[in-house]
Amino acid sequence: MRGEVIDQGRGSPIEQFSPAYYGICAAGGMLSAGTTHLAITPLDVLKVNMQVNPVKYKSILPGVCTLWREQGASFFWRGWSGKFFGYGVQGGCKYGLYEYFKRLYANVLVEQNQTFMFFLSSASAQVFADVALCPFEAVKVRVQAQPNFAKGLVDGFPKLCKAEGIAGLYRGLLPLWGRNLPFSMTMFSTFEHSVDLIYSNVIQRRKEDCSRFQQLGVTCLAGYAAGLCGTIISNPADNIVSSLYNKKAENVLQAVKNIGLVNLFTRSLPLRITIVGPVVTLQWFFYDTIKVLSGLPTSGGLSRHQDVSP
Repeated sequence: MRGEVIDQGRGSPIEQFSPAYYGICAAGGMLSAGTTHLAITPLDVLKVNMQVNPVKYKSILPGVCTLWREQGASFFWRGWSGKFFGYGVQGGCKYGLYEYFKRLYANVLVEQNQTFMFFLSSASAQVFADVALCPFEAVKVRVQAQPNFAKGLVDGFPKLCKAEGIAGLYRGLLPLWGRNLPFSMTMFSTFEHSVDLIYSNVIQRRKEDCSRFQQLGVTCLAGYAAGLCGTIISNPADNIVSSLYNKKAENVLQAVKNIGLVNLFTRSLPLRITIVGPVVTLQWFFYDTIKVLSGLPTSGGLSRHQDVSP
């Protein structure tokens, strides 16, 4: 199947839905996710410690003061390599494969509504993305919550493999899917529908009739809404993942029992909203900026009347 050739005066034309197109989407996802997650490493360190030791780190400001006093300023950058490389690889898989699966399912499931296709496409992409992320996440969480475990990926990987084997790298895969699948499905669907809503009801113009600056502004607004909704949906699983990785529980049921039903939904939620909302907004902004610089249109849902056949 061949797609539409896009040429917006920015160099060689790119055939949409070609290998080059998906390559740019994957590269954009890798750069946008890796850099944004690297930037918020200090907040992630605080979040993990609040989840693992909520009695000691009860809220954001006291938690920061306690970590600074006991571990020093450099401690806030522990796990940076896992954040950058792990979430970079995950972002490349997530965004690149989402574009691929969205095109695939749009052609195959022509009678299905948009929301179902967005859910299915994002879930399919996230399954592969989390397989790539899981080893990095396993080391990162231990490095951040256990000061004597390792300094980073270089010494953390062999130490974890020696202690727990390859299975230790994927010990949290199921809870990771439990956290990231609902997040990704909610995030992508919310983003797509928010883009359509803004163009249809707020700007009341087609995307093609708007300037690149306006299109990237829509991307940011839709990105923030997507991050906020995804964070709320995925918060219980995020707490479970941190508990399992740091051996506060042996299985999911025990983790839920230890954390408590209310805490499962509320623990570290304000901090996660503070982190994830801006991060997802920046990810979409960087991702769409890379696409625009490559001569591609900004991201947005398939129009209900758009012909997706080649």
